[in-house]
Amino acid sequence: MNFLEQFRLWLEGSFADDKIKEELRQIEDNTNEIEDRFYKNLEFGTAGLRGVIGAGTNRMNILTVGRATQGLANYLIKEYINDISVVIAYDSRLMSKEFAKTAADVLISNGIKAYLFDEIKSTPQLSYAVRYLKCQAGIVITASHNPCQYNGYKVYNSNGGQIIESEANKITEEIANLNYEQIKFTQNIDNSNIITVDKEIDDSYIKLVKELSLCKDVDNNIKIIYTPLHGTGNIPVRRVLDEIGYKNVFVVKEQEKPDSKFSTVKYPNPEDIDAFKLGIKLAKENDADIILATDPDCDRVGVVVKDNNTHEYSALTGNQVGALLVDYILKIKSLNNELLDNSIIINSIVTSDLGCKIAKSYDVQTCKTLTGFKYIADKINELELSNPNTFIFGYEESYGYLYGDFVRDKDAVIASMLIAEMSAYYKKRGKTLIDVLNSLYERHGIFIDEVVSFTVEGVSGHNKISKIIEYFRDNKPNIINGNSITNLFDYKLGIHYDLITGDFDKLQLPKSNVLKFCFEDESWFVIRPSGTEPKIKVYFSLNGKSEQETRERLNNVKTEVFAIMNCIV
Repeated sequence: MNFLEQFRLWLEGSFADDKIKEELRQIEDNTNEIEDRFYKNLEFGTAGLRGVIGAGTNRMNILTVGRATQGLANYLIKEYINDISVVIAYDSRLMSKEFAKTAADVLISNGIKAYLFDEIKSTPQLSYAVRYLKCQAGIVITASHNPCQYNGYKVYNSNGGQIIESEANKITEEIANLNYEQIKFTQNIDNSNIITVDKEIDDSYIKLVKELSLCKDVDNNIKIIYTPLHGTGNIPVRRVLDEIGYKNVFVVKEQEKPDSKFSTVKYPNPEDIDAFKLGIKLAKENDADIILATDPDCDRVGVVVKDNNTHEYSALTGNQVGALLVDYILKIKSLNNELLDNSIIINSIVTSDLGCKIAKSYDVQTCKTLTGFKYIADKINELELSNPNTFIFGYEESYGYLYGDFVRDKDAVIASMLIAEMSAYYKKRGKTLIDVLNSLYERHGIFIDEVVSFTVEGVSGHNKISKIIEYFRDNKPNIINGNSITNLFDYKLGIHYDLITGDFDKLQLPKSNVLKFCFEDESWFVIRPSGTEPKIKVYFSLNGKSEQETRERLNNVKTEVFAIMNCIV
């Protein structure tokens, strides 16, 4: 069925309500808009289902949420047969509560017990709730840090981690076999059979977060600015910081309350320095030491630090914060004789290798996974069965961190507490995080990392992304900026190529449409499509002995890679 036929089916079928049909009538004469809304179904990416809110198969709406939930229900009934339960959370985005209630309604209609939080909750709290309630699955309605017109639908397995490919493929197959008339609704969005999640879960979660504190010998008078960016972090992050003992926590009032329009920021993304404008203003007024910003579903946290040398505020990258946390956690554990011989740090193939070098200096190994925290969670599950108590810390360059194992996703509540503690620890010793980072560079070399994203909307954009990836895959460039590329890792084909000898071997990671090109000195760049947005992402990680030389080389490599990409039509 082509996109125009799909459009007519929605417009004339009995399954779509009047609100959806009225929206579709507004675009009846706009073929391009119809094509964009109906040329495909939303697909599970690295973080589940995500898209622009609106009517259409390629949009987030009551029907696409209902169809996804019906497919999930069919999958769960086949896998577990009886006594199935699912817990659902939602964030502050437009339609989040309605989508959450829709999902609960479909589950109830299929005989599945549905737990639903009665107010907005962070994604890590959902992950914890799956494990606490011993549910077979979890759902969180969120589009994380995407712009306000987006929403999403993430599915969690019984371990509390995001579903992996083997599970997603089965759910996708169930969804693909459904038409919209087959979605089971009770037609009662306030269904009394839905179980409200008790406050006891929040208290249990907060208690466990506080128990992760590593050191009490810190400066509790450190001044912290915090902004939840209109999202779910406001209550749990502030509660933890307060109960741990940090009394000089100043909240950005303009961004404190939930706001589905995220009216004070262009993007509610702590990776974007613009999201810190109000926080930096408040920091200057209070001479604060650090600024923390969590994204709307509070699984990512960004950090801005006061530089005592320049008296300016500087943003740290996700790679830098990850490396600092690796060093801090391992330092304190080593001082307390708590490091096991087989301890493991987990990060992704697009994460800087600085953390690996730091871990190695403590005789701790690093395990690499594909991009997406679900792979880190899956590795934690694997270690739990084969090597209990060996997992220490997991993180990605995209501002996601996890310490402890009672949550199986990146957790900005835990990370905010640890970053505050780490900052307070070093402040008592006369240092800032910038001072500590510079000392790490002195010991392990300079690492400069950058991610560049190109947004390409619609069908033509989708095709453009495919062409770029395939060009690099087929042509295998072996020299960039005069530097030899010695190794290529093709994660879609599952092959590692030695471009010097011509040899190749199989990779042990799951398949993913990602290419990683490595230079002789272990610097690298990666090309991959975004799993959640119409973007192609290019990751660069260059290392060297001086910042100036490394940054110049980074800029030259970027220029040549982008020149190749721009020639591909």
